[in-house]
Amino acid sequence: MKILVTGADGMLGRDLVEVSLAAGHEVRGLARIDLDVTDPERVRDRLEIDRPDVVVNCAAWTDVDGAEDHPDAADLVNGEGAANVAEAAASVDARVLYVSSDYVFDGTKGEPYVESDPPAPISAYGRSKLKGEEATLFANPRAFVVRTSWLFGAGGPNFVETMLRAGETEGKVLVVHDQVGCPTWTTHLSVALVRLLDTDRFGIHHMAATGHCSWYDFAREIFDRAAMEVVTLSATTEMLGRKAPRPAFSALESEYEDAIELPPWQEGLAGYLSSRADEGLGGSK
Repeated sequence: MKILVTGADGMLGRDLVEVSLAAGHEVRGLARIDLDVTDPERVRDRLEIDRPDVVVNCAAWTDVDGAEDHPDAADLVNGEGAANVAEAAASVDARVLYVSSDYVFDGTKGEPYVESDPPAPISAYGRSKLKGEEATLFANPRAFVVRTSWLFGAGGPNFVETMLRAGETEGKVLVVHDQVGCPTWTTHLSVALVRLLDTDRFGIHHMAATGHCSWYDFAREIFDRAAMEVVTLSATTEMLGRKAPRPAFSALESEYEDAIELPPWQEGLAGYLSSRADEGLGGSK
């Protein structure tokens, strides 16, 4: 299979390229400097040249708070950019996969969201991702939309690195306990995505680590596995005064009997910390 990955310089894009190559696929990874998805002519030209079997669109505006100040910019990348990629893929008879977010939900359900639950984003970022979902499904009849949650991985800033850095430099952290989701290692997600690409199961899929926790519980697990003595204080979302509203409970599960399941989030964290140790960035228990 010939796979083209946009946003290949990000956490997920980078892992997806590596996992796809390891699975024996022909892969071309394009960073933002190589391909700006907001430029429809460049996207069409690139796909016309490469003619992939499938395009995985990992290019995204990921600054949740920044999207509140710049909603048009977030829409341009996450919405219009997604349309450009999906349309160009369809023009060369390629499938497309759009990576979406748990933030398309408002977090009020009180239990994990499944694919048939109606989205109701409460932030500019969430609205931009929903626009990307809709644009992708409209533009290409052979489209996958994969919603995932709380990504962490190599090659980009993430919550695990933030906690480890704060623990080393400050010895004390303040973390919210009233937001719940599924911390998902990009390597585990990449393996699942490559498996999905080998199917014709088009439409919306939920792919996140098995199980869920709060950011506070996630932080405690990080410090425990990294053998770090860090005072971990709990806070409410309101106390931190973030600009963008966050869904209180945005855990994801799949309602499909044949769903591709990811390992538990604790296994993802252990795998990530082990990979850091292998790279000389610090160990874990």
